[in-house]
Amino acid sequence: MHTKNSKSSPARIGMVNYINVAPIHEKWKATVRRDDWQLVEAPPAVLNRKLADGQVDLGFVSSYEYGAHPEKYKILSGLSISANGPVGSVFLFSHLPMDQLDKARVLLSSQSETSVSLVKIILEEFYKVRPQYETGDVLSTKHKDFKAVLAIGDDALRLVDSSVYLYEFDLGDIWKRETGLPFVFAVCAVREEFCTEHPEKLVDIHRELLRCRDEGKNDLKSICALAAPRIPMTEKRCFEYLSAIEYDLSGQKRKALEIFFEYLIKRGDIPNNAVPLKIFANLF
Repeated sequence: MHTKNSKSSPARIGMVNYINVAPIHEKWKATVRRDDWQLVEAPPAVLNRKLADGQVDLGFVSSYEYGAHPEKYKILSGLSISANGPVGSVFLFSHLPMDQLDKARVLLSSQSETSVSLVKIILEEFYKVRPQYETGDVLSTKHKDFKAVLAIGDDALRLVDSSVYLYEFDLGDIWKRETGLPFVFAVCAVREEFCTEHPEKLVDIHRELLRCRDEGKNDLKSICALAAPRIPMTEKRCFEYLSAIEYDLSGQKRKALEIFFEYLIKRGDIPNNAVPLKIFANLF
């Protein structure tokens, strides 16, 4: 267990409270005891706002958040929430084939700007259709008037076996098929001023996050015993799901992230300086 006491203002570290981050999240909660570090748990969209507003100093946020405000952040090397193919928790559930959704009403989750951007790229750029988008809570609506619904994270895991929709399109799978690359759903971003003002503290936090990443992936069975009941899902299914999630930021993932951002730049959604990526490379 890693402990330390300090009277300085705590570093505020954002952690997504979805099951897909459980390997890092659970290891952190079990092994890190630092009075000078404060863990802030929230869904991706909330952490995006908190990081943008300076309410957290660093943390896991939607890839879109970094791309939208590249002047504010650096990306911590070696950390992401990614999939090299099917991700199992980012789906477009549909009553129609993808290429028949032109002008159809599509409900988008409000929980992740990255997944919303990805589904728009897939529909408009890959399948050449332009649906009518609306945003809302995908679980609390009856969806009677919607031909398709984008659900992510724990919501998607709850819907995937519901048999309500004829088609279940895994967005990670489609991106891999179209680009040949993995998809990076989230990065660990740090505010520029924290890099400048607290470089030694950042090195320590980065080291611990990487340790939790490695230990969590090597201890998936115990992690699944803790995480599976939250959905609920069986431990076996949880293990299969988390085994497909990748938490590194390899060269291929960096390339994929830049291609994603290039699509968004072309669409006018993010500024041109989102690429090249600004990486904080911790040499310890």
